[in-house]
Amino acid sequence: MKRTRQKRRGGLGRDAEQLIWLATGLAQSGSRAEDQYWEQQLVSAIDRLLAEGEEETLNNALDHLYSADTRGYDELADFVESRAESAGAAGPEHDVLLIAAPVLAWSRYRIPANTIPAAVLSNLGVHLQAHVLGGKVKLALADFLFSPDQLPQGYCATANFAAELARAAIAGRNLKIDTADMPETAQFLSDTRYVLGAIVVPRGEALFGWQEPDRNRDDALNQWRMQGGACLAPLLPGCAMEVVLPDAYFAASRLADNHSRPYSIRASVAFLGAELETPASNLRAVIAPFHDRELQEYRVGLTLRGNEQVVHGVVWPLLGADDQSAEGTAEIEAVLRDCGVTDIVNLEHRFPLEYCDDCGAPLYPSPEGEIVHAEMPEEHGEQPPRHLH
Repeated sequence: MKRTRQKRRGGLGRDAEQLIWLATGLAQSGSRAEDQYWEQQLVSAIDRLLAEGEEETLNNALDHLYSADTRGYDELADFVESRAESAGAAGPEHDVLLIAAPVLAWSRYRIPANTIPAAVLSNLGVHLQAHVLGGKVKLALADFLFSPDQLPQGYCATANFAAELARAAIAGRNLKIDTADMPETAQFLSDTRYVLGAIVVPRGEALFGWQEPDRNRDDALNQWRMQGGACLAPLLPGCAMEVVLPDAYFAASRLADNHSRPYSIRASVAFLGAELETPASNLRAVIAPFHDRELQEYRVGLTLRGNEQVVHGVVWPLLGADDQSAEGTAEIEAVLRDCGVTDIVNLEHRFPLEYCDDCGAPLYPSPEGEIVHAEMPEEHGEQPPRHLH
């Protein structure tokens, strides 16, 4: 899946220019032998910048390639991510990888992001070792269930966190997280939570079970849903939840983002069904594209049939180049119909990417073709938490 980037201002320094040159050389390479040269140079340069905390240099190089050279951008992004989640230079005797086990949840109440009790953390480790990870893996887990706002911010912070967890794995212990300065997380109807860990293996050994004979990802996911899901459920009281296959940190995060879009729609339809005591067949969905300089996301306004008031909304962000196609709304419609919503209106007008000036919530399309604040009926009382966006 193509990664999206926000454009930044500023000129390119010498280190950024070197990264661009190396990534472009790798993208244009015509042989595996040449690849190895460029890769070694990229690894050395990226590891140094991660160790020195040069976040801006990494981002400047990525921003330039994102608009100038798609293949070069993909190569550089792959290497920056892989070196960050493998703690940069991890040493000659071990392979290290930061992993994430995402869980999607929705609730009428606040979705927890809390310290994980030692007994639960131990059980999660047992099931990860048994169903997901390779046979020679040493594992350390962080004892906190992270919200997206609380994850390491940036490549350098990710590399530092991976290194700290890797040291814990080598020492045979889990990592205690200091929560004193932990950021607060926003309250949404549906959101993602993450269990983070690091795995360490002797150099060249399998990191995941599906790298070994007679094991595969589908079986790993099925077992993790049953066993890991049962361990995670007590951490999310009052929540409906769905686990995502644990994987390398950045890959798992993108997979969770992808899964969260249809999950958000299903959560919203279920929520309205419970709160308004109405079946999905009594809902109407209005889908519209929202643009900044280019198409950024689709928003779905949900109303009751025969009523123009938008009672709830869902944001469907674009996550890659495939989302820009003319069939961009087809998946949204398919999810809605699978939920039982059959009254679907597609608006083709280009709407501006606007939010409420008072509370910051997204504005959603109404059946009349306007963008409005989602409001539950007055007789319903208190407003629900905002939707993930």
